Amino acid sequence: MPLTGKVKIMEVVLAEYLGFCYGVKRAIKIAREHADGKSCTLGPIIHNPQMVRRLEKEGVGMIENLSEMTEGTVIIRSHGVGPQVYDEIKAKGLKVVDATCPHVKRAQLAAKELAEGGYQVVIVGEKNHPEVKSIFEWADKRAVILETEEEAEGFAPCPKLGIVSQTTVAGERFEKMVLRLLSKSADIRILRTICTATEQRQTAAMELASKVDVMIVVGGRNSANTTRLAKLCGSKCRTYHIETAEEILPEWFSKSKKVGITAGASTPDWIIREVSKSVRGSY
Repeated sequence: MPLTGKVKIMEVVLAEYLGFCYGVKRAIKIAREHADGKSCTLGPIIHNPQMVRRLEKEGVGMIENLSEMTEGTVIIRSHGVGPQVYDEIKAKGLKVVDATCPHVKRAQLAAKELAEGGYQVVIVGEKNHPEVKSIFEWADKRAVILETEEEAEGFAPCPKLGIVSQTTVAGERFEKMVLRLLSKSADIRILRTICTATEQRQTAAMELASKVDVMIVVGGRNSANTTRLAKLCGSKCRTYHIETAEEILPEWFSKSKKVGITAGASTPDWIIREVSKSVRGSY
């Protein structure tokens, strides 16, 4: 029997770059290699609750404080920790496995080098983010963390100024902050420690968001890079930030012809596939 009326066809497009970055893949691989029931990550290995729960089922636990462990292996999460944490682990007689993202490690060592060179270190990033806290500690806890252009404008001049960034900061935001700081010292070193994968995902997401009616951004709500993707996409089109496919509502797409999907660097492929399948089944 022939169909009557109009059949809605909705195009669903995935961003060119999305999901796990190298640092996250590496951290998950390291954690799984030590899934013996006696290993724990110090804080969540990555900012994705679903992946953390999956690892727990596989034999990798999580602690928030070293006082919770008396034996076994401590896995340093992808966001890194300060140098004193390694000393504390050694003092407790625990084994340590370092899953710090190489890009984060680069930012940590850059801050350390600047601090040792007599520079006032400025970290462009989120004050309460674990990665930024670790960079701060590698700068001998003498860095200043700046989140906004207003804070950069009010920063006091100093003889020597060294600038680094949280690895997931948007490139445009970093550049605006640097412009505000250029007049603050005659001796300035700028180390742009932004991860290439972050920039790829942000650029791809923005390009896609400008071509679709709705964007779905997938990833942990505690993930800074995913939250930033949602904010960037939201400036281009109607955007929804979700963690899992169960959150999707069909009415989001009632008047949509084209839907885009992107995901933060800590979002597993299996969650992205579930979301994509759910969106395609919503019409």
